[in-house]
Amino acid sequence: MPQPSARKILIAPLDWGAGHTTRCLPLIAHLQALGHQAVFAGNAAQQAIVRSHMGHDVAMLPLEGYNITYSSLNRILQAGLLLQLPRILAIIKAEHNWLLQKVADNGIDGIISDNRYGLWHPTVPSVIITHQLQVLTGAGAVADAAVRQLHYRMLARFGQVWVPDVPGGDSLAGKLAHPAALPPHTTYIGWLSRYAGVASAPAATHAPVLVLLSGPEPQRTLLSRLLWQQVLRHQGPVIFAEGTDSAVQPAHIPPHVQWHARLAGAALQDALQQAALVVCRSGYSTLMDLAATGNRALLIPTPGQTEQEYLARHTATIGQHTATSQSATHIMRAFASWGAMAGRNTVPAGGHQLYQPILAQWAASLLQAMH
Repeated sequence: MPQPSARKILIAPLDWGAGHTTRCLPLIAHLQALGHQAVFAGNAAQQAIVRSHMGHDVAMLPLEGYNITYSSLNRILQAGLLLQLPRILAIIKAEHNWLLQKVADNGIDGIISDNRYGLWHPTVPSVIITHQLQVLTGAGAVADAAVRQLHYRMLARFGQVWVPDVPGGDSLAGKLAHPAALPPHTTYIGWLSRYAGVASAPAATHAPVLVLLSGPEPQRTLLSRLLWQQVLRHQGPVIFAEGTDSAVQPAHIPPHVQWHARLAGAALQDALQQAALVVCRSGYSTLMDLAATGNRALLIPTPGQTEQEYLARHTATIGQHTATSQSATHIMRAFASWGAMAGRNTVPAGGHQLYQPILAQWAASLLQAMH
């Protein structure tokens, strides 16, 4: 039986990559531990991720995503996203109307939105999670300032803004999460990772390189082809995960390579714990996971994604990881010297637990709001 003080809380992440969904998993788990009911809203792929980690203990509501598409040409990537802006704004309006109905139908007491800007409610307490207060447009400081002003107007619709980063100088997100001025009601909640408390093993002499592919097409496939050529030449063990169920298994896989279409759940956790080095994109949720496990990484940002490009540079500058661009020459040089990158990525302790008292206090306040 639900406790009298249990609240029903809707959690809905953006579908722009799996990271928004996976970083909500610790929030769902902690709400359940506190005795509250989590209701997850997302598309079929997002629901499958939650089911794989949480079983059938989480109620589900179908909510389609934004389905952002990318050009294969870097120089028109930003223009391509701008062309999709009217459709994105229409989706934001539609998801807001969807929320109004679902709150009424399901008795929702609180809302946690991860980067879905239509999921605010005029009377039900609503929180938005974003690590990117300062959006980097790639068009210079004036454009960045204009976009930040617009962004803050959208954030102001929510009662609270939660930033998944730490407040001090140990920030993973750098200036993305620490602009000159913050929106009202902003709280740094620490890093969110499903792997908090799961440390990687000390790098053994023959520990594998773990290649974790992800992100939008066609860039995922282009990077896969480049890295596969390096893997075939590599002398040590490699775990190679394509990151998509539609990947076609290579005709010849050498003995030193373990090939997977996708790694998830316990299998991915095991691979991370084994790995001497992870080769992956520089998405923010990935960086939070690496901070939890202690893995060092060779980061290869998706070309044209200004956020990933900045995060790769920032974490390389503070000495946590190594970064390279997606070109055959750069990848070849980086892969040839991977041994120099291997080792532990040490980050200050406690950054993955900051959210727990903040979430508990907010959930408790929902009961007070009902009286």
